[in-house]
Amino acid sequence: MSASRPRVAVTGLGTVNPLGGDIASTWEAALAGTSTARTLDNDWKERYGLSVDFACQIVPGAVDSLTRPEAKKLDPSGQYSMVAAREAWADAGAPDVAPERLGVVVGTGIGGIWTTLDQWDAVRERGARRVNPFTVPMLMANSSSAQISMELGARAGAHTPVSACASGSEAVALGMGMIRDGRADVVVVGGTEACIHPMTLAAFANIRALSSRVDDPEHASRPYDVDRDGFVLGEGAAILVLESEEHAAARGARVYAYAAGRGMASDAHHISAPSAEGQARAVREALQDADLAAKDIVHVNAHGTSTPLGDIGELNAVSDALDGATDQIVVTSTKSMTGHLMGGAGALESIFSTLAVHHRVSPPTVNIAELDPETPMRIAQNAPVELPSGDIAVLNNAFGFGGHDIAVTFTNA
Repeated sequence: MSASRPRVAVTGLGTVNPLGGDIASTWEAALAGTSTARTLDNDWKERYGLSVDFACQIVPGAVDSLTRPEAKKLDPSGQYSMVAAREAWADAGAPDVAPERLGVVVGTGIGGIWTTLDQWDAVRERGARRVNPFTVPMLMANSSSAQISMELGARAGAHTPVSACASGSEAVALGMGMIRDGRADVVVVGGTEACIHPMTLAAFANIRALSSRVDDPEHASRPYDVDRDGFVLGEGAAILVLESEEHAAARGARVYAYAAGRGMASDAHHISAPSAEGQARAVREALQDADLAAKDIVHVNAHGTSTPLGDIGELNAVSDALDGATDQIVVTSTKSMTGHLMGGAGALESIFSTLAVHHRVSPPTVNIAELDPETPMRIAQNAPVELPSGDIAVLNNAFGFGGHDIAVTFTNA
């Protein structure tokens, strides 16, 4: 790492997700090991013949702070990201920064899917004149980054990575780059997704990606358990405020952690099957970028979606990247509690990684009844695990359909 390169501090956090409508309630519920998967309270199963009728929905009332006119002009994914961005910005102390030095990077995997499908229903059933005139600004993938940039007056750049389940983490990585490259002093980064819809549930179920544990949804997301059978769909948004260390110090900002290193790779392998080589390369690059050694990593917030092949494959890739030096590491998959937020997952897990550094504790992986004997690393099994004192580093992984591999490291100093 270049000594002249700006260090990137995390100074603000915000979220709405299945665990909570803000950071405090989310972290409390995570440490308590709360599973949020529930049978959906609607008629979708009977009406559409869904084979999977459960998911992890955002907590009730999470977007009630939006005014009615604001909500009407935003897809649910945009509503989630706006509420999270406002919390993160306030949490950072509303930094006084020139508009030309403020950037936004908010990713999504799918974008405004509710708006897209609702407005198709409108034109098909009632005619073209009944289509909402705000449809295009609501459904476009860059809606969240655009709306947040206008909310904050950010003019250094507003960007939208769309890389499936890696989108939120890629936003963090790209925001780090904006600060390191001198384009911005402060960047609002994160990810959002609102795709709990009968079409997406059917599509993921039909490729056998979802858990089919319809008789016990609360325990369906069970990474590293011998009986794991797929992920549980989740929704929500997570936003972080990144800031150059110099800018943060000048205003006396509270620093949660430092976004220290990033690794970005692509598999060029298969649209949905992961590549251990690509994952390992992203991890190696993230450590090298942060000038960290394997022994410095004490915690991994894993991609860990609860699929039979993916969970163990990822940990083998991490172990390979770290040359087997993993005895000091505790691993967790917070998707066991939140479900899979798709484009919002990596951003929410970046928040969990940041808070793990700040509070020196790993949230648990819940729902493990019997640990898979092939699991190569120590898991925070059904209970939080304290992290050591001194200088520590945490690794967060996010891997997306299409072979998008992102790894980010967070440190306390």
